[in-house]
Amino acid sequence: MENQSGSSFKPYIPSCLFLFIAGWGGVGWLVFSTLPSVWQRWGFFLLLTVALTGTALPFTYYLNLRFPSKPRATQTIILRQAIWLGVYISTLAWLQLGGIVDMWTILGLGLGLITIEYLIRLRERARWQPPTIDEVTPLQPEG
Repeated sequence: MENQSGSSFKPYIPSCLFLFIAGWGGVGWLVFSTLPSVWQRWGFFLLLTVALTGTALPFTYYLNLRFPSKPRATQTIILRQAIWLGVYISTLAWLQLGGIVDMWTILGLGLGLITIEYLIRLRERARWQPPTIDEVTPLQPEG
């Protein structure tokens, strides 16, 4: 899955597979092998976040590839966006235990996380650094 700039999904494959297998394997083990006590419940939410992050990683990569931004999203940004999605769904699952999830909670939490990500990206774009000597093209002598 190569794009025009030469970046591919290959660097993400080990982390994606590890997060996916460890997360969903751990969730499956917790659900089928343990009783729902306090530590198992917190472990469930932790492993659910890991599993959803591993699941969302290919989708966030594809969305950043399909809708490029300026500056381009780095590996750190793509992973952070996948983590946001995992945290979002795990938080909704946790709030569902108390029965307080409704449409406005879903929308408010989602818009809040989107706003946080937008402000982080805005800060990254605003950090200007002067070019180094290697980036400056030397003047060619005339003649």
